[in-house]
Amino acid sequence: MSSKYEKRLKIAAKREKADLVIKNASIVNVFTGELMEGDIAISDDSIAGIGDYEGKSSIDAKGKFIIPGLIDGHVHIESSMLTPQEFAKVLLLHGVTTAITDPHEIANVAGTKGIQYMLDQSEGLPLDIRVMLPSCVPAVPNDSNGAALYADDLAPFFKHERVLGLAEVMDFPSVYNTSTDMVSKLLLTKMSNGIIDGHAAGIDRESLNVYSAAGIRNDHEATTLKEGKDRLDLGMYLMIREGTVAKDLKALLPVVTEKNARRCLFVTDDKLIDDLLHEGSVDHCVRLAIKEGLNPITAIQMATINTAECYKQEGIGAVSPGFKADFLIVDSLEDLSIKQVYKDGKCIVEDGNLKLEQFKEQTYEASTLPALNYAPFKLEELQLPLQSDGCHVIGVIPNSIVTEHLIEKVQVKDGIFQPSIEEDLLKLVVVERHHRTGNIGRGIVKGFGFQKGAIATSISHDSHNIVAVGTNDEDIMLAIEELKNINGGITAVAEGQLIASLPLPIAGLISDQSYETLYQQMNALNKQVKQLGGKSSFNPFLTLSFLSLSVIPTLKLTDKGLFDFSQFAYIDIEANK
Repeated sequence: MSSKYEKRLKIAAKREKADLVIKNASIVNVFTGELMEGDIAISDDSIAGIGDYEGKSSIDAKGKFIIPGLIDGHVHIESSMLTPQEFAKVLLLHGVTTAITDPHEIANVAGTKGIQYMLDQSEGLPLDIRVMLPSCVPAVPNDSNGAALYADDLAPFFKHERVLGLAEVMDFPSVYNTSTDMVSKLLLTKMSNGIIDGHAAGIDRESLNVYSAAGIRNDHEATTLKEGKDRLDLGMYLMIREGTVAKDLKALLPVVTEKNARRCLFVTDDKLIDDLLHEGSVDHCVRLAIKEGLNPITAIQMATINTAECYKQEGIGAVSPGFKADFLIVDSLEDLSIKQVYKDGKCIVEDGNLKLEQFKEQTYEASTLPALNYAPFKLEELQLPLQSDGCHVIGVIPNSIVTEHLIEKVQVKDGIFQPSIEEDLLKLVVVERHHRTGNIGRGIVKGFGFQKGAIATSISHDSHNIVAVGTNDEDIMLAIEELKNINGGITAVAEGQLIASLPLPIAGLISDQSYETLYQQMNALNKQVKQLGGKSSFNPFLTLSFLSLSVIPTLKLTDKGLFDFSQFAYIDIEANK
């Protein structure tokens, strides 16, 4: 370490030649918000100086721009369905050199073994993966998930060099009521000098004070201008999210001003493989923000230095002496057309091609992680008995994880709910899959538009039980049974026939295939599901996976029944009870 440090100082002082010099580019200075000129001198994995330098080798970048490597401030790798290594490959292609991840999904399935699996699998990658420890496993007390994590379970992980703090605190009632374990987790993080992430979905301005008083300094759940300003007013970093389902950038961007921009950053949260490949990660956020009228350098700041400062990560997020040599060479700031990606001073992407020699071979052995373990059930157990036809119904909002709380008149025959294609009122089912409890939640959902068939998945935030939606019980059951056969994943059924199946054998969440193979499988799945005649304005699988997320407004279904976020309690499905 000392020899590398001394070498960098000697290069900075021009007493030695740099390993590499990038010449003639316009450099985005994220500190001043301006463009500057100068040679970039690189020493091993760091930048030694900016000025007039000679190197053992050099690159002429005349007419191009250099910006810092991008940082995704909050992402669940599991939501991409990729292993950390395959995820890293995709992100590097899009100029992301650091990702701050929360292994909340796999922790809800496998507890500490899940966290350790993700730490092990992300070790030694040419993408910096830094970890926030899951704060709410289960998401709320008494959720039917695979494990429970308490402060004592998390404590050993704080010694890991890539662990930064406590991830999104989504159980607001436990913070508000100062529950013993939640307070222990918050204090443990503060004593470890860690960061605490927020998750203030549906929390009003006054209640937001509780989060701020707890030392929670950021939030990614704002969806309106008022919510965005509330967070900034109370000293929080505003995370502007643009994922596959939750697309909040256009709604929140007007809150960003010249005065507060340095307190704003971009995150993806949850994004599927096809969207990651086609749109990108936070590079897509930057392009979209610029298209919406934001100054390009401001947008770049929000994807680099702002995120680094939010997480107190020195030495990344800027092109500056003493910082890591993580940067992009782009043809244009406006469209962020990436020519090259440098990670730790080495070119890892050139003209859209990834240099795979910088990746080590990995195996994805997941035998330590639990398999699907639901109790067998009979077809009639999927029936939804009703005494009246007025029901609380979950209303899908396209491209949002928030749902509507509807009251609809439904079809009832012989005291049993009958799905209606005409009214778009379909059966929603959640089957507990961790401990064979036999719990089956049944509800009604509006908005998928299926004309036939059913889909099911073992990706069901946050407890990751099995969730299925369909036009009839027979197809729903067949879709669920196929999930058991493939040890988790995504399935689609039409008229008694399996039409698509995507295995996710790592905890029922993650594929063991390359990103190219998974992408092909997803394309085939999306193509086949069109046979069901659903709406094309949103992804039905990802939308389905969030319909059990009880910490997000407004109405959700778990294996224990219908959950009303506004009351933070379970309610009867019949509206007149």
